[in-house]
Amino acid sequence: MSPWDTSTRALDLALAAEIADNAGRIAMAHFHRDTKGWHKADGSPVSEADLAVNAYLKGVIAAARPDDGWLSEESADSEARLGKRRTWVIDPIDGTRDFLRGRPGWAISVALVEDGAVSVGVLAAPAQQRLYVASAGQGATLNGKRLAVSGLATLDGVRLPIDAANINAAFWPSPWPGTATAKPNSLALRMAMLAANEADAWLEGRSIAEWDVAAASLILTEAGGVLTDRHGAALSFNRPSPIIQGIAAATPALHGEVLHRLDFALKAFAARREQRGAA
Repeated sequence: MSPWDTSTRALDLALAAEIADNAGRIAMAHFHRDTKGWHKADGSPVSEADLAVNAYLKGVIAAARPDDGWLSEESADSEARLGKRRTWVIDPIDGTRDFLRGRPGWAISVALVEDGAVSVGVLAAPAQQRLYVASAGQGATLNGKRLAVSGLATLDGVRLPIDAANINAAFWPSPWPGTATAKPNSLALRMAMLAANEADAWLEGRSIAEWDVAAASLILTEAGGVLTDRHGAALSFNRPSPIIQGIAAATPALHGEVLHRLDFALKAFAARREQRGAA
């Protein structure tokens, strides 16, 4: 990376951290208030706070980086972003259900994608007084403290941000030999828990949107974690269809086993659906 690139990256990181922090203040002004919420056509929740944060972030980025693309959960998508080398991928409030319930498991996710890879990622979780920051090749921090994933090398004692009942569910090849941790509604925060050594693995079989995990993916990998989609492929962003086919995330030593268990569970679910269809 040239000195010019380094300087530009530092400016982008400073911008992302500042606006994510400011957006957190906007969201907190609605938190634990009578904030209006409703469901979108796809059934996902949205609130006045989501839209207020989205409007703020879009306005600031459009003014500060007018040549960059934009992709957000709360904005109509445009093919114009596909012609951009740099695109901001935003989730104004990831974990809106927790937000509307007055729970702290939500975050503002701000990521800058360059040529398909996340170069800057920031998660602001103001209800937890946390700010996660990462820059490609420069590491990740939480409130200024360097992050590193756990050194867990076997599944014994593994910590997972999942429902406790699923530790021993029949769809795994065997029960997880560990414990369920807190499970925030925000997918990004579940991934950030691995980066902060508060969990060791996380997996999701369903397809998820790029904005759910763009910032958190860089935070995790810069903390030393490994993640792929459910097929074991590396993640890429700002694609025509901004959907990721599941997630397998873990410490380096555990990723292969986590991916295997996810594949086992998905095949078990598929077999159940086939049996029901044949009945």
